[in-house]
Amino acid sequence: MTIRCIAFDLDNTLWECEPLIIKAEQHFYAWLESVYPKITNKMSESDLVSHRMHFMQARSEMHHNLTALRKDWMRHMVEEFSGETITDKVTFEAEFIEVGFNVFWHQRNNVVFYDGAIAMLENLSKKYSLGVITNGNADVDYIGIGEYFDFKMSSEVAGVAKPHEDIYHKALKLSDYAIDETVYVGDDPKCDIIGPQNIGIKSIWYNPTLKPWPSGKTPAAVFQHHHELEDKINNL
Repeated sequence: MTIRCIAFDLDNTLWECEPLIIKAEQHFYAWLESVYPKITNKMSESDLVSHRMHFMQARSEMHHNLTALRKDWMRHMVEEFSGETITDKVTFEAEFIEVGFNVFWHQRNNVVFYDGAIAMLENLSKKYSLGVITNGNADVDYIGIGEYFDFKMSSEVAGVAKPHEDIYHKALKLSDYAIDETVYVGDDPKCDIIGPQNIGIKSIWYNPTLKPWPSGKTPAAVFQHHHELEDKINNL
């Protein structure tokens, strides 16, 4: 059957994620230094990142909701390192948790697109229904590319993270297209290639450095540059 719908991963598929998160953590630490120096006097930026990573890794049941998980970490961090007891929880949530999270989140969404990614989306959106399936908390509407997408499914909304099959099924319900009319595009072999293929969705691997395929079901196609994607889809 003809492909009519293309669903995309976001991080490391449309933009590079690691430098984005590093800069967002830097912004968060600078903000924390201004409002809670008791914490930053005890913890360097790298210490704080390590603390967050250990906290999050120990809570695998929340990995589908990175926003809630980060906010929980912020609460825990203040309780552990400030030496203060939070008595006014309403004010604390509004003035610390929400503000601090937004400092991180706005910078996390200040993306630098891969060369050709925007042109690719603009072109494909004229010919296909496009969607998003992501485990992250990037927001395509905030970023400014929401106009290209007809549906968006996040792990937070789905209640499970890729490669759990439910997130793909829930996205398909939003798309109104069948499994054999849909292709999924992403960089991660497990979440973006094997996961979709486990429910019958063809998947295309974005592999800019031409890494060898690790193991398991192979992708339907591989592309190195974004301008190549349409030809890969046409040749499925």
